[in-house]
Amino acid sequence: MEEVAELGHLLVFAFLFFFSNFMVGSVITDVTMEALCPGRDACSLAIYLTGVQQAVTGLGALVLTPVVGNLSDRYGRKALLALPATASIVPLGILAYGRTRGYFYAYYVTKTLTSTVCEGSMMCLSLAYVADRVPEGRRAVAFGVFTGVCSAGFVASTIAARFLPVSTTCQVSAVAAVVTAVYMKAFLQETDGGASSCKSDEEASQPLCLPSSSGEELSPRLPPLRKAPSLSEIATLLTSSSTFSRAAVVTFFHGLGEAGLLNALLYFLKAKFHYSKNQYANLLLIIGIIGSFSQLTVMPALVPKLGEQKLLIIALIASCGHAFLYSIAWSFWVPYLAASFVILSISVTPCIRSIISKKVGPFEQGMVQGCITGISSTANVISPLIFTPLTAWCLSEATPFYLKGFSLACAGFAMLVALVTSISMRPAEVQPDRK
Repeated sequence: MEEVAELGHLLVFAFLFFFSNFMVGSVITDVTMEALCPGRDACSLAIYLTGVQQAVTGLGALVLTPVVGNLSDRYGRKALLALPATASIVPLGILAYGRTRGYFYAYYVTKTLTSTVCEGSMMCLSLAYVADRVPEGRRAVAFGVFTGVCSAGFVASTIAARFLPVSTTCQVSAVAAVVTAVYMKAFLQETDGGASSCKSDEEASQPLCLPSSSGEELSPRLPPLRKAPSLSEIATLLTSSSTFSRAAVVTFFHGLGEAGLLNALLYFLKAKFHYSKNQYANLLLIIGIIGSFSQLTVMPALVPKLGEQKLLIIALIASCGHAFLYSIAWSFWVPYLAASFVILSISVTPCIRSIISKKVGPFEQGMVQGCITGISSTANVISPLIFTPLTAWCLSEATPFYLKGFSLACAGFAMLVALVTSISMRPAEVQPDRK
């Protein structure tokens, strides 16, 4: 596949990054519960701390990711990718050293701070890197391949966590994070788009998408690279194009529902079905394998036939379906069935990213991808404010009705808003403006 050949080192870096950072994903719930509420299946403190971490991380990413993306347009993708690659080592090292209450709080604080840089910036910069290297006609497939490799790293990390004890899992994760940073520094090559081909600040700040003779909408004018974008400039960018506006709404509500689902799901499974580390690993493994298979095989087959907009709508329908199915799970095996919906729902992000990448030129990819990541981060800030108390209430004995998955159903309704918005996007709007 051409995309793999063009993006080889980036794909290896992405695999290693997700392998190291997500290896603790299937054990962190048990680690948190054991450190804060030993011997219990439900713990409001753990739920609230997870929600606070998600909110702070989202707020930091909202501010930092557009800035980092804009800087990458000037100084290069590789130079900025070193930031998330190295920052992710610190919290994993702490967790590898100890998991008692004191070490957990040290991990919690450092993880919250470093995630403001790592979670949004890594995806933003990597997708801008892909846009630099891959022509528009193959960009949606390339984004899907990149997402599939990320899912493959997640699968490999979950398999390792499934068979390793908790202490060894944390240690392997920390070592893998160091290897990731070294590999990125040694082998990843800078792109020949964006910063490396920029002749001047004035040239780089000119949008490359010009209006056509048919009067199609103008591409947004991005702020000059010599300064970081302000919130008002980002707002102007997102409202200057109907495509960007609708993409922002879809990204926000899908992110709101997805973050709410992730925030509540593991605690819901712990409280209702008494899931443990191995069952978490099994569920995450199914999600990762199906997601990786989808992005590497299903999406490349569907994009040429359906187009990005139709595939986006189908993916959002699947997102709504699996959230609602989780919420009414009546047996321990139902979440595994709901996880199968990922084969379609995982295509939401690559479709959105591909649509907006075609609206701007190569010198603006970092900024635009950063803005969309910032919108997603905004959802991550708001989501825990809504879903954390809602989840704690639904799982407590004080709830007036027996529906432990009510917060998951609310996440499904948020995704439903994204679905309705995506249907209103006209097919002509997802085509590139330049001839």
